[in-house]
Amino acid sequence: MEKVEKYLNKIQRWKEETKLLREICLDCGLTEDFKWMHPCYTFQRTNIVLIHGFKNYCALLFHKGALLKDTNDILIQQTENVQAARQIRFTNLQEVIDLKSTLKAYIYEAIEIEKAGLEVKMKKTSEFNMPDEFKKALEGNSNLEAAFKALTPGRQRGYLLYFSQAKQSKTRESRIKNSISKIFEGKGRSE
Repeated sequence: MEKVEKYLNKIQRWKEETKLLREICLDCGLTEDFKWMHPCYTFQRTNIVLIHGFKNYCALLFHKGALLKDTNDILIQQTENVQAARQIRFTNLQEVIDLKSTLKAYIYEAIEIEKAGLEVKMKKTSEFNMPDEFKKALEGNSNLEAAFKALTPGRQRGYLLYFSQAKQSKTRESRIKNSISKIFEGKGRSE
């Protein structure tokens, strides 16, 4: 795919690792695509894995990695708030070479999960912590409450996580105040 070729020509880090991961994905019969500015591999138009590079590692991200058995105990949950995706991280080409057959097994398992129609049970928005400062803002403004409820569950969770991550009440209040216009516009935090 042309976009993936351009991506490979452009990246400075993890070029050889990415090329080998690409080859492994294609060997498993996945269709190559380019999503979220990274090579993405699909089965019947459903995302299976994404290859992405970071400063200290590159990774093969399984979109429904939480459902994989992970018999080799190599899957990593990026943060505690990531519910479905899991990564396998690499810091050099030899690690990818050594895990080639394992990676294929994980990819085939991910394909079977898709074929079976399995879904990751996601936490409901109501299960996320709502800071007192935001509760107060909603109670004092019915229009804001309606606008927040009209957001998609993912956008709601994004705001709740963003507000909750601040350690000080003053910071939470500032984040809430600065987010109100986006909430009224129906936008997510990073849109």
